[in-house]
Amino acid sequence: MDEAQLIDGLARRDQSAFREFVEIYKKRVYFLALDMVGNAVDADDVSQEVFLKVHRSFGTFKKDAKLSSWVYRVAYNACIDHIRKRELTPAPAGDEVLESRVHGEVFPAWSAAPADPGRAVETAQLQARIARALDRVSPQEKAVFLLRHYDELRLKEIAETLHLSIGSGKSYLFRAI
Repeated sequence: MDEAQLIDGLARRDQSAFREFVEIYKKRVYFLALDMVGNAVDADDVSQEVFLKVHRSFGTFKKDAKLSSWVYRVAYNACIDHIRKRELTPAPAGDEVLESRVHGEVFPAWSAAPADPGRAVETAQLQARIARALDRVSPQEKAVFLLRHYDELRLKEIAETLHLSIGSGKSYLFRAI
């Protein structure tokens, strides 16, 4: 099913189209959520919320827009909402945060261990440094960085997704780097 057929199916609330949509986007949404919120449990919750929002509000999708940009925008907004809610609740104990990072939840796409043990240690250290650095930037900077470097979107697509000018997207990316 191509994107136009998928969009038509979603607009008609066709369950098989929605299942295919979920299959296509579930990993992308999950990994964006994981990178934004920082742990697997919250990423699962955010991902489910994203697909519920898409299902409920597909009528707001503009058919001339790119579906992936719209989905990323819904996911980004859900992550920001989750982060704001989390800031209002007490922080988890230090051991829980450390354990989630030790078990590779921050960047699971890199979790496959290289054959060289020295390289594995180097990769793990780099992952930890990037995670710490991304924890210190704004949510907008983090989102632009993640969409550019992990989802490999072009700046134009990132700008459309996050409703930014291309110049603002470049600025956020530069500051995040």
